[in-house]
Amino acid sequence: MFKNRLVKLWKSNRSLLLFLVLMCVFRSAFADWNTVPTGSMKPTILEGDRIFVNKMAYDIRVPFTHTSLYKVSDPQRGDIIVFDSKVSDLRLVKRVIGIPGDVIALNDNVLSVNGNRVSYDDFSSTESSVDKIEHLPNATHFVRVNKKGSLRSSFSPVRVPDGHYMALGDNRDNSSDSRVIGFVPRDEIVGRTKSVVLSFNYDNYYIPRSDRFFKSL
Repeated sequence: MFKNRLVKLWKSNRSLLLFLVLMCVFRSAFADWNTVPTGSMKPTILEGDRIFVNKMAYDIRVPFTHTSLYKVSDPQRGDIIVFDSKVSDLRLVKRVIGIPGDVIALNDNVLSVNGNRVSYDDFSSTESSVDKIEHLPNATHFVRVNKKGSLRSSFSPVRVPDGHYMALGDNRDNSSDSRVIGFVPRDEIVGRTKSVVLSFNYDNYYIPRSDRFFKSL
């Protein structure tokens, strides 16, 4: 009886069920979008942004797993990565600051990469924070720092181990990143994002922010 119902359900909804299965496989292995719930990547990514995630940027994976079938490329400094952190038990979005072998230090929110101080240009400011343009080796992007700093504004030089990456939030004083969870293992990285698909203002009744639709990051 139950088996007959399943057969009937399959026959009458075969196209829909196949579509749902293929969609799940596609989102797991090829591309997806993720909603960003926090401001740890401000000013680049805002709360309520829905970002497009290219899951084939670094690896071709077995669907629904982190098992890599083929390595496409490795994350580079400046990439915005999406990863499943085992330490925090969360899917996180951060920016790659250090690749394997790099020596990274932070002094009053000024980065040094392999002993070379990173340069910054002031862009805008409020009463409590400053938005700056950060010039990493081969990458340029915005960051936000608190004028008063924080306990996370500095750390001594550390070497990024093989198979790992240092990832920081662009909102440097308000991000739980490699300064909290440690280096990011290569096999936890699920993809890279370069654009916002949609955006909704969490602080204003989820009104769409059309100026951020399909915005490049």
